[in-house]
Amino acid sequence: MVKTLMKGLVVGESPRWHDGRLWFSNWGVAQEIVAVDPQGNSEVIAKGPKAAGFCIDWLDGNLLVTGDDKVLRLEDGEWVTHADVSHVAGALNEIVVDQQNIYVNDVGFRFGEEDFRPGTIVLVTPDGKARTVAEEIMFPNGMVVHGRTLIVAESWAGRLTAFDIEDDGSLTNRRVWAPVGGDGICLDDEGAIWTQDFTDDASRVLRVREGGEITDRVELDAACFACALGEGTLYMMVAEWQGIERMGEMFQRHTGRVLTYDVRGLSSPRSTAATS
Repeated sequence: MVKTLMKGLVVGESPRWHDGRLWFSNWGVAQEIVAVDPQGNSEVIAKGPKAAGFCIDWLDGNLLVTGDDKVLRLEDGEWVTHADVSHVAGALNEIVVDQQNIYVNDVGFRFGEEDFRPGTIVLVTPDGKARTVAEEIMFPNGMVVHGRTLIVAESWAGRLTAFDIEDDGSLTNRRVWAPVGGDGICLDDEGAIWTQDFTDDASRVLRVREGGEITDRVELDAACFACALGEGTLYMMVAEWQGIERMGEMFQRHTGRVLTYDVRGLSSPRSTAATS
């Protein structure tokens, strides 16, 4: 059964399970980073560095967030520059940390302001240097690392794309991991990915294995933009979607929710409908 954990958000994105709580970005007019526990007790951690497109992860226990062309680090309640990537990126979106390396992606254009251009993935090494390690990514979104493999959602190509991670952090052996799209994705203990699929008429979260086998579906009553796993629970960030042309309105309204679904014991394909 799908349950509601939290209401009144704008657009929740970049959910991460950390220290017993779900942390996420609340985009739009809220422009904040929030943490909520499984009982629904929430706390605003910090103000986001921009209205939308800021995503989070941790390095050595320090909270990181993506700005436009910088990776920022929270110190004493203030954002400081962790790495300046302005020479290789200007529209940062998602972030994932792999040991001491940081991967961020650049969507390639100012969404809603410029014509589409393919994006990139940028590597920030422990010495703070940044370089492009993948190009021609068709709107790069959520990323996960599974062993020595990085997987990224190419939202405008409708696929999950995998790369091998080399010892120096370079990405090689590009391939289609699964022919399904996604936004903010997450990885489970069996190596399957939970991803989103929504149209004007339907919204669902899918559990997908490498190659494209769909083992589980969770039907929802609103568009899902990202999901995360924590202690046997799937957390899903949803909001009312009325099309790209009305995104400005969506970022002003408080239709966002955090939904939960118990995934413990899943072992066979199933479909679960949303409830309030």
